[in-house]
Amino acid sequence: MARTRPPQTDRPDKENTPMSDPVPLLQQMIRFRGVNPPGNEGACVRHVAGLMESIGADVKLLGCDPERPNLVARVRGAGLAPPLLLHAHADVVPTDGQQWTHPPFEGNIIDGHVWGRGAIDMLGSLSMMVSALTRLHAGGAAPAGDVVLAVSPDEEAGSRAGAGYLVREHPELFDGIAHAVGEDGGAVLSCLPRRVHPIVVAEKRACWMRLTVRGRGGHASRQGWSGTSVGKLARLLARLEKGRLPTHVTPALDRMLDALAAAADEPLAGRLRALRDVDGKAEVPYDLLPEADAVYLDSVLRNTVNATIIRTPEKINMLPSEFSVDFDGRILPGGWTVDDFRTELRELIGPEGDLELLLEGDAMPPPVFGGFFDTIASVMREADPDGLALPMITPASTDARLFAGLGMACYGWVPMLLPAGSRYQDAMHAADEQVPVDAVRFGADRFHDLLLRYR
Repeated sequence: MARTRPPQTDRPDKENTPMSDPVPLLQQMIRFRGVNPPGNEGACVRHVAGLMESIGADVKLLGCDPERPNLVARVRGAGLAPPLLLHAHADVVPTDGQQWTHPPFEGNIIDGHVWGRGAIDMLGSLSMMVSALTRLHAGGAAPAGDVVLAVSPDEEAGSRAGAGYLVREHPELFDGIAHAVGEDGGAVLSCLPRRVHPIVVAEKRACWMRLTVRGRGGHASRQGWSGTSVGKLARLLARLEKGRLPTHVTPALDRMLDALAAAADEPLAGRLRALRDVDGKAEVPYDLLPEADAVYLDSVLRNTVNATIIRTPEKINMLPSEFSVDFDGRILPGGWTVDDFRTELRELIGPEGDLELLLEGDAMPPPVFGGFFDTIASVMREADPDGLALPMITPASTDARLFAGLGMACYGWVPMLLPAGSRYQDAMHAADEQVPVDAVRFGADRFHDLLLRYR
């Protein structure tokens, strides 16, 4: 399934056209209702394909499911830089069971905000990218190098039909690309009095495991038996609740903490610097941070594990003789392996039970600083001199993990001018997802700047 259209040479004289405004584009994207599951992304992907065709891009629609295509659109550049990848996903998570103040799929503008599922994750960012490209065309300008826009389905359910398909089946479409920009995975810090602009340089990866433990079972009318599986389960959950896996200061975290401490006031600055010590004895300053910031730092300081699914036989009058617990583990970037994670997990939960690997996520290569990262940071500094462009790690994972496997240095960047201390990203996957209109337009401007300046 492919469609190609040759570049056009005629360009409008004016840079700002209705098509280059990201706000109505975002509203339309929300109204497509690209909920996954089941996966209704096709209308949104084809809409963006049409916009890219209208500015003369080479357009291809590719996929293992014709109803859920991937878009790969190449916009020809000025030849001053290697090709650059902008990647985004068109699917959004369901709203089932959530109570919204305003309808989640109407894309209404209310009190200066665009409301709707995907406003933050990640249709807002996609609208910024598309707007920047259409604005360049309308102004008769070319990006510094070729820009490849990849818009995919299925990111919210594992990416197999989306970016995973592109990387597996069509890696040639990304030949020569040195850098990629995608979503930031919800990275946010609100502890500083100034605005923080996240630039995600590293991601943790999934390591899902299942522990199966057996113990004494029997009739539930009798109490006091030793060695029951329920007792073992209670002790296991207590260890997980109170314990932590060891801390590790990765290069990305070291740089992030250094910049964060330099921007903070005492005593917070000193406590943040202490987290960089290799002895691993310093504790996250929960007493000085908003809880969400403290939880974030706790999560990027170490490999993490949470019990998410517990299974036992469903018989109320029977003490189960077996239970299983599924663990959502997340492994730090920078060379940590499943075996490393398994060893740390065993030290926390003890030797009992059978531990089975369910899923291992794709490992990200070490973060790359220097030229391209510095360009993104300078774009933000010039637009917001009082803000802080901060390298960050996301404790989640995005499609960047897949494109990085093709040799690209990947960054998560959603440039928005938000009030200091705001946490709009926390609405990802939650009710009342919304984004300020001005923040979306600011972001489109910053992508426009980047496309002209990157090298």
